[in-house]
Amino acid sequence: MPHHYAYRVVFSPEDNAWVGLCTEFPSLSHLAATQVEAMQGIAALIAAVVDDMIESGEPLPEALSDRTYSGKFVTRVPEQLHRTLAIEAAEAGVSLNRLVSYKLAMPAPLAGHKAKRATKSLQAA
Repeated sequence: MPHHYAYRVVFSPEDNAWVGLCTEFPSLSHLAATQVEAMQGIAALIAAVVDDMIESGEPLPEALSDRTYSGKFVTRVPEQLHRTLAIEAAEAGVSLNRLVSYKLAMPAPLAGHKAKRATKSLQAA
């Protein structure tokens, strides 16, 4: 049975090495001299752990890529932020939901860029 786990490789200055990681197994990692070796190492480690878990009858973590998502989540924000976003949405002529969805999808703004530019882009969307 194939497992579609989420892997990534990052550089660790503290270890002066590349670190292979697997999101579904946060306690496991593999250090290596190259990115490719780190990816191969974490994939082999996860494969061995999965085999051991299957052999011992332990449940496997569900892969993030195999999960279904509703497209909705609820978050609490301070009242002032809620008010500010509601006003910005009203001024842009869009729903609060559309404004927040747009802001979440945008990369973090660089210093010196104007927020008004983003609002104009949202109105055009």
